[in-house]
Parts: sequence; structure tokens; C-alpha cells
Amino acid sequence: MTTLTLSPTVRWIEQRFDNMAIGLSGLCVVHCIASSVFIALASTAGGLLLNPLFHEVGLTIAIGFGVLALGRGIFTHGYMIPAVVGSAGLGTMAGAISLPHDGSGMETVWTLIGVAILALGHDLNRRAAN
Repeated sequence: MTTLTLSPTVRWIEQRFDNMAIGLSGLCVVHCIASSVFIALASTAGGLLLNPLFHEVGLTIAIGFGVLALGRGIFTHGYMIPAVVGSAGLGTMAGAISLPHDGSGMETVWTLIGVAILALGHDLNRRAAN
């Protein structure tokens, strides 16, 4: 296994990718919970937050952070596990988008599971880089 030696400045910048990705996962959790609460309280506000475009853009951003942070981790520390775990989370999130928005909450449940798995992948990546 080959690892790269990077300057402290580059390491500091790269570590921020994982921190931002974990923060994005947290925002996703807040969005999912807020959407469910808003639907229960006010269907008009829930309709805006449950717009499929909102979810597609969010997933695209999450995939972008995943490629940047988890992909560079493979080259930096040489461990594949964080990228594999993160990819499983992204896959779960992508699968959740295909579930119906019928009020059953299954899309929210599977999205939250995917977000948690993705955040775990980013945390493993951050720990491996230290």
C-alpha cells in the first residue's frame, strides 16, 4: 500500500472536505425531519421541501463531496473501507429517491439510513487521514 506525504496545509484543506461532507449529512437529516414536520403541520410548506428537484440536487451535491473527500482519501491514506462505506450510504440515498412520496415516511427513513452510513464513511475517512 502506497501512501502520499502531503504538506500540513494540503492536509488541513483535505480534512475540511470530510468535515463539510459530515455537515452536509447533518443538513440532510435536518431537511428530512423538517420536511416530515412541515407536512404534518402545513402541507403547502411541505410541498416545497418535498419537491423531487430539491432531493436530486442534494444527492448530486452529496455525490460530489463523496467523490472529492472519499476518493482523495484512497490516494492519501490508501484505505478503501471509508470509500466503500460512503458509497453504500450514497447508494441507499439514491435508492430512497425512487420511493414514492406517499406520506408513509419510508423515503425519509431510507434517506436517513443512507445519510448515517455516508457520514460514517466520512468519519472513517477523516480518522484514517490522521
